Amino acid sequence: MLETWLTRELRIEVPILGAPMGGRAGGELTGEVSKAGGLGLLGAARYATPQWVAEEAAVARRIGGRFGVGLMTWALDDDDTLLDAALSESPVLVSLSFGDPAAYVPRVHAAGIPVVSQVNTLDDLRVAEAAGVDLVIAQGGEAGGHTGQIGTLPLLQELLDATDLPVVAAGGIGTGRGLAAVIAAGAEGALIGTALLASPETIGPGYARERVVEAGSADTVYTSVFDQARSQPWPSRWGGRAIANEFTEAWHGADGSEEILAEAYDPNDPDLGVVYAGEAVGLVHSARPAGEVVRRIADDAERLLRRFA
Repeated sequence: MLETWLTRELRIEVPILGAPMGGRAGGELTGEVSKAGGLGLLGAARYATPQWVAEEAAVARRIGGRFGVGLMTWALDDDDTLLDAALSESPVLVSLSFGDPAAYVPRVHAAGIPVVSQVNTLDDLRVAEAAGVDLVIAQGGEAGGHTGQIGTLPLLQELLDATDLPVVAAGGIGTGRGLAAVIAAGAEGALIGTALLASPETIGPGYARERVVEAGSADTVYTSVFDQARSQPWPSRWGGRAIANEFTEAWHGADGSEEILAEAYDPNDPDLGVVYAGEAVGLVHSARPAGEVVRRIADDAERLLRRFA
């Protein structure tokens, strides 16, 4: 019931991709997602280094064998060193998202690797198609971290009707019910991130995992204040969905300069630091191993799909 284009072409057991979450998806998390039958993607954020990519890829390979790498296209436009670093590790999938990937797709294809792009609008889809990507991810506004503003379900329906490319869904999918729903709608699988954020294999501060377990689905905010506080030059069209805290209560929607925000921000304080998470955070009730999360989502989705077959 879970055999799709994604499982066939990427040679994985279940149609689940682990989101390339910058600052959270290192080699251990990536490897465990792959070991469980999906495909984990390393989150090579703008501030990552080629050494980090090499070290984390080695961990992912040791644990799960096969893995992918996710890169931010707008950051590659300034420095494409991380793309070379990623390709040298022979991933089975490269994600080029948040910007036009046309300048980089040929290099990835020349290495024999398929390319996926997360898209947030129909216009994004057209850009990705023109660039020659192999599949797209309909990333809805429910997603954690940087994303667009159209809901996952409306966006998924729009993209499925508009393209012949395989489409994967992302945003708000944290259980087997969500995976079954998007597959029934025509998606080839799901990319999950928030559902994995409390797993012990994530990197980053321990308080982030605790906040994810404690938060409800109404406890997130779509904001750019954390980018401003950390001098992260994300294009203005992409805000980030994070768990609300004292920092967002004080500064989201306020008129604060980058200097003021930087002074107020404290990455070591859960009330003043950032924990990016999507609306599926309300579905995370405990700190479960990533492999267990992936297998539970897949098993529950298959059971539901068989029930309605």
